[in-house]
Amino acid sequence: MTADAQPESDRAATDELRRHLDALGSPYAIIPCDPAKADTAVFCATYGYAPEESANTIVVAGKSTPPVYAACVVLAHTRLDVNRAVRQRLGVRKASFAAAAETQDLTGMEIGGVTVFGLPPGMPVWVDARVMQQPRIILGGGVRSCKVIAPPAILLRLPDVTVVEDLALLAPTSSA
Repeated sequence: MTADAQPESDRAATDELRRHLDALGSPYAIIPCDPAKADTAVFCATYGYAPEESANTIVVAGKSTPPVYAACVVLAHTRLDVNRAVRQRLGVRKASFAAAAETQDLTGMEIGGVTVFGLPPGMPVWVDARVMQQPRIILGGGVRSCKVIAPPAILLRLPDVTVVEDLALLAPTSSA
């Protein structure tokens, strides 16, 4: 899929993404992908990337009045620790993944394309420390039709970013 094959709305979003990335002054590449193959496991299998270099941006919600939100960046082979690390950081008794519709309302982005570049101002971004140890990471591009490849240090150029030890847990491996 080429950038020209993107729907007009995706092209506009990709142009906005490029503006955000250019302002950060860090190297990056935007790669097109089939929107039907944007979910991380399918994307990695289809395009030959390792889950260990794919970083998911997950919006979480703290159950309070009003609700509190944060965006968490974790590697695809790990599992976000919502019940302990996220809940404690949000300062709430209960926390969960934001629903797909809630994520889209908050960010303007669909699941499978959510990116840290262009989140609402003031939304905290918590990055699992394992993300920062990778030579490069692949992130959502704001739409399902593209991804961003960049060094993880690009995340430190964003406002409201905190690197957090053990924000995610290593996913259990199955023994076959």
